[in-house]
Amino acid sequence: MRDLVSDMTNCLRARDLQVRSNGKALLDVHDLTLDGPGPTLILGPNGAGKSLLLRCLHGLISPDRGQVVQDGTPLNAYHKARQAMVFQRPVLLRRSVAANLDFVLKRQNMSRTGRKDRIVELLTEGGLEDKSRQSARSLSGGEAQRLAILRALALNPETLFLDEPTSALDPSATQMIERMVLRASSRGVRIVMVTHDIGQARRLAADVVMMQGGHVVEHGPAKQVLDVPGSEASRRYLAGGLVT
Repeated sequence: MRDLVSDMTNCLRARDLQVRSNGKALLDVHDLTLDGPGPTLILGPNGAGKSLLLRCLHGLISPDRGQVVQDGTPLNAYHKARQAMVFQRPVLLRRSVAANLDFVLKRQNMSRTGRKDRIVELLTEGGLEDKSRQSARSLSGGEAQRLAILRALALNPETLFLDEPTSALDPSATQMIERMVLRASSRGVRIVMVTHDIGQARRLAADVVMMQGGHVVEHGPAKQVLDVPGSEASRRYLAGGLVT
């Protein structure tokens, strides 16, 4: 067997990853390597372990067994500082929209002028330029999610994890966020995103991870997995059937 960290340069890998609770394995991933360009979308029914996998990859949860490897090295504080994550329900500061972004930019030791310029760039990218002085807590759901993504992008992450960022949004708000995701990906940000929306996976994904019961049942190019799924679990899920 090849050494766990000998061939993982420039990739994110989960190997022999297991998370248990009350004697039951909630997540059991033998080997998953994310190393290609373009967004990775994770699909599967409720309880499949999608969000749990995302949290392990980001280092928010320590597995009971196995490890996550980034750039050939077990995940550490340096790697985590180069990642960002946006949750299904964004948590925003009780400040203005601009102040939410400024809070993140200050951590990068940017000058006041540099922060102002960057805030204008980010607000324009997210279509929030007219909301700069508005309280972040008064934004609509779609606007709040866009701000959360902008705040994550303000960190200049190499990897951005998104946990169902459009699950409660209307088609127009969803489209705006999908555009942001694709723009970030085109600039070289690795996107790893959980979704239940098969149409969204078709629009965004370069590769797809299919999960069931805490396991990865299939991983490959999006067109291959979505059009010619190789597992029965994938076929049933994509056909709208119940997966048990």
